[in-house]
Amino acid sequence: MFITFEGIEGSGKTTQVRLLARALREKGYECVPTREPGATEIGKKIRAILLNSSHSSMLPITELLLYEADRAEHVRQVIQPALTAKKIVISDRFFDATTVYQGYARGYDLKVIRQMHRIVLGDLKPDLTIILDLPADLGLKRAWERIRSQHTATGEDRFEKEAVSFHEKVRQGYLALTREEPERIRVIDASGNMLRIHEEIASIVLSLLEDKQPLPR
Repeated sequence: MFITFEGIEGSGKTTQVRLLARALREKGYECVPTREPGATEIGKKIRAILLNSSHSSMLPITELLLYEADRAEHVRQVIQPALTAKKIVISDRFFDATTVYQGYARGYDLKVIRQMHRIVLGDLKPDLTIILDLPADLGLKRAWERIRSQHTATGEDRFEKEAVSFHEKVRQGYLALTREEPERIRVIDASGNMLRIHEEIASIVLSLLEDKQPLPR
């Protein structure tokens, strides 16, 4: 099973990926938590370029191609081997992020973006996508609190430095995708308690897994 987490900055994706992976392992499932960008050695170098705010003048086409290059490595080195081995893959962002950040928010042609997805992914698509939804201003506030609390500066703040209006476009993009694919995408209110959000997500995932396959022995 392939599960992806999406949402604006500060929505809690990384935390919820970690909590879900732990919960599934406790149930006996083999999980591979991963992320975009930066899940491979090449991806780490691409991530350093994409998320560093010193690269604020990057062209939308450059940004798009770098994300797709990272994803090509990610799919072939991490995701496909894990799925072939019947493991559950849980990714912190995937192709929906490119659709909303570079498409809905940056204004790049959605048809071109979807063509790029087909080139890179073939017919690979998540079985379930969880969108952690919350107001853009609250998400940014949380994101900056996280950045300021980090003891070692990572320089990964290029998107946090975008205007609130940019992040609102991202949020609305995600909600538009939800209307297009309600069978794949579930929206979770991410403004509340972290553990309650996790319980809601775990309930959804475990229900799907029990329908999809027998529990592991």
